[in-house]
Formats: sequence, C-alpha cells, structure tokens
Amino acid sequence: MTAASKVRREQPEREIIVFERGNHTSYAACGMPYYIGGQVDSEESLIARKPEVFREKQNIDVRIRHEVTEIDVENKQVKVKNLDQDKEFREIWDDLLIATGASPILPKMENIDAGGVFALSTLQSGIDVFNFIEKKKPSKAVIVGGGYIGIEMAEAFLDRSMEVILIDMAPQLMTTLDKDMADLILEYMTEQQVKVFLEEKLVKFEKKDDGSVKSVITDKQSIAADIVILGMGVKPNSELAAKAGIKLGSGDAIKVNKRLETSAPNVWAAGDCAESFHLAAQKQVHIALGTVASKQGLVAGTNISGGNAEFPGVLGTAITKFKDLEISRTGLSEKEAKELGVDYLAEKITSTNPAGYYPGTEKINVKLLVDKQSGRILGGQIVGFNGAAKRIDTIATANTARMTAQQLIDLDLAYAPPFSTVWDPVQIVARKFV
Repeated sequence: MTAASKVRREQPEREIIVFERGNHTSYAACGMPYYIGGQVDSEESLIARKPEVFREKQNIDVRIRHEVTEIDVENKQVKVKNLDQDKEFREIWDDLLIATGASPILPKMENIDAGGVFALSTLQSGIDVFNFIEKKKPSKAVIVGGGYIGIEMAEAFLDRSMEVILIDMAPQLMTTLDKDMADLILEYMTEQQVKVFLEEKLVKFEKKDDGSVKSVITDKQSIAADIVILGMGVKPNSELAAKAGIKLGSGDAIKVNKRLETSAPNVWAAGDCAESFHLAAQKQVHIALGTVASKQGLVAGTNISGGNAEFPGVLGTAITKFKDLEISRTGLSEKEAKELGVDYLAEKITSTNPAGYYPGTEKINVKLLVDKQSGRILGGQIVGFNGAAKRIDTIATANTARMTAQQLIDLDLAYAPPFSTVWDPVQIVARKFV
C-alpha cells in the first residue's frame, strides 16, 4: 500500500488495482502482542487505513478477499479468485508489484490443527488470538520459539494473568543476539516467572476430546497447555513468483536488484517476500521487518511511477522489550561475523542509564563489534532498562556511515544527567578499542 500510495501521488490519473486475499490493508502487525495483552484498546487502533479509504480518498481500487493464484509474465496477466463469490477472472497489468509478505513456519506434525494453537502473521490472526482468550479464558500458555514474537507474547500472556512457559530448540533466547547478551534476557524473564526450557524440540500436540489443545509434547517432556503460540520464524511467500518463473534469491525470497526489479520485465517485489542487501555482511539476505518493507514499498512505488530510486540496504536493526527490559541489535553478531570469516574484535560494558546519581538509574549493557584491521563498526547489541534500547540507532547510523570506533567516540552526543552519563554508553564501549 506504500507503493500504491506513492504511484498515486506521482501519477494521479493512473489506474491502480490492489488484490488482497485477507480482510485488512495497512495495519500495524507489530502491535498485535500489545493488543492481545490489553495495552492497545482495540484492533481498530492498529489499522492505519481501511480499504474504503484507499478507494474513496485515493482512487486506489483495493479488492479485499481476492487471491492472486497465478502470474502470467509473458502475457502480463494475473489470475485472481474472488474468495467470497468463488469466481476466477484475469486482470492485465503494465507494471506488477508482488508484495505477498511472509508466513509463519508451521512444521508438519501431529495435531498442529488443535484448537488454541496459533501463529501470528496477519491482523486477523491477532484478532483470533484475542477473541479466543476472551471466550475461553485460558490459564496456561505455551510459546514455541524465543525470538521477537515469543518474547513479546510472553509479556502479553503475563499481562493477561496466565502461567507462561516458553520452549526453544536453540541453546539461547533471541538467536539474532550473541549468547552473552541473550543470557541477560533469560535471567530477567525467569525473574518475572516465565518458565523457559532451552534445547527442547517440539514433537507434537495432544488434543482434548473437543478438539482443543491439551498439551505440548517436546523431546524431553509433556507440557499442559490451554493456548499455544508458534513463533518459529517466517518464510517468504514467494511460491507464486517461483511458479511464474521469477528467480528466487537468499532464503527463497524473490531476487531483486537495488531498484527492486525482479528477473521478469516490469515485475517488482518489495517487503517480506523480497530479499535485501546487508550493508555489514555485504551480501543478499532475507530480513522480514516492517521498517524494511515500508521503505522498499516507497522505492518500488517511485520506480513504478517513472522515478529512479534505489534501496540502499539493511543492517537488520531491530528492537523489542519484555516488561521493563529493552532489547535491540544492529549489524553483525559474533556468530554472523565468524560465519562470514570476518576478523573482528568484540567488547561489552555494563553502565548506568541515566547518570548513576540520578533517581531511577538502571543498568544498560552494550556490546560492540569492530573490524580488527580498520576499526570500522560492524554491529552492536543493547540490553537494558529505562530507554536503553533506542541507543542502537546511534550504532546503526555509525555502521551505515562506515565509521570507526574512534569516530563514534568523537561524536558530539547530547548529555544531561536525566538522560545519560557524560560519556554515553555506546561511546564507553567504543573506547575499549582505542
């Protein structure tokens, strides 16, 4: 919808048709855990713009409950199914944007269709979880996966007064972080009464007689459950493109160039279904983040409407929280640097946020990676309290600008006791390298 809106602004008279197989457009999927947990009043608050607004105010022909089932590149046509009327038709195009997003990874296993087992992706899936909680009043929640969704849903379920158990087959939470930083999250979640079981593999589910979930079976134990959230990662919805002969790239995402053009002429791809160039790793990757999707949509819309824009790339910058603990990361982790064969140095510090003598001071842990030869910043991670995590933006900016640790130290960052120490924590860790 970002792309469609950009085309409309640049080309007021152009015909724009959008097919969406679901019920909603332009919604804040990242807000779903906070809606489920009761911090957001209603699902309406998560909807930025309804289909009728696009139709009436922007003259964009949005057709919900319409699923594109085939792309004919040679004849410039798509085959579309009207899901409500169960009718199929074809629509021609001059330019086609594929923005099919990503879907949760759902393993094929026994009783995964049990009532009360959910995976979050679309707004409707969030509404379904909320309605289930309101109706069934579950008391015991099991979360499979310790990534962003898993951690955010653990908070949401605690806010709904449930017992919360989280399992993950990895040896740590948040595998996008290094273990020494992830262990800080584990410690805090355990303090907040979340039971975390690591290095446990999901095997199957057991159902009650009424078809609802009874228990989660791992390779080590059986866990009773009233509601289950599967947060095992996502995969790009690229099958439609692949069937049309459009080339796939990293992680089976749709292969695109900097202009977000695919291998087929006049066919573009943007968002969670498309790959991106990683600025620190210097390679194509698949990263499914809302910030990336929106920026790619703007670039695609600019080019579709005759402009000349390029998507510069990503660093995988991300942020989340569990209760009062804030978590963020950008660029390369140690694991990623090792996999790439990068010769790096890493340092970590624990400081205070804000100044140590100011009321309400909390801990902040900052980790920084730099290139061993040049001192150039490669990545960073932050785990802390009281506004700690947004400091990752400073590291992301320095990383994008290919700054060194010394140049980060030299930055004229703001200081006052209510906000920071004299040396900001990101500069304190940078000083470890010089």
